Amino acid sequence: MATPSRAYMRTIRAIDRTTTIVGGIVACLIIPLVLSNTIEVIMRYFLKQPTVWASDITVMSYGALFMLGAAYALLKGAHVRTDMFWDKFSDRKKGVIDSIAFIVFFFPTMAILFYFSFDDFLYAMEIEERSTLSTWQPIIWPMRAVIPLAALLLMFQGVSELMKSLWAARTGTALVHHEKVEV
Repeated sequence: MATPSRAYMRTIRAIDRTTTIVGGIVACLIIPLVLSNTIEVIMRYFLKQPTVWASDITVMSYGALFMLGAAYALLKGAHVRTDMFWDKFSDRKKGVIDSIAFIVFFFPTMAILFYFSFDDFLYAMEIEERSTLSTWQPIIWPMRAVIPLAALLLMFQGVSELMKSLWAARTGTALVHHEKVEV
């Protein structure tokens, strides 16, 4: 049975480790999300004085959590698949399908997302775009920056996933078996 080179595995592990660390940091965005909602509920329903900022904080922290957590979800195999078909495929067939999908669909889509969202981010900074969700109206360019950053993180993790898929396609052996993630 063939084994991947040390450099091949070192590259995969370095990318996966980086994604795990970033995923842990991004998970901390749950704190402002929960705190802002809790404070809003207390202020609105108990003190009868709703905040002007909680809805913006909630939307921005949830949006950032969702977008920036996508690379971690990719690492863990938590993205949607049609399991009733996928589970029946051999590791080689899964590797071939994933390799083609990453090269033909995933990387071009992430590159396009990065290109257009980075332009939107720059424009939002230039015009000092503000949120219209509440009367607080915070600047929105940090949220706009999350989208191209998420595309970069996904592309970065995509390299690792492509390497794993190419190995499975070539050898018929999966380097990593993802845990079954049920939502």
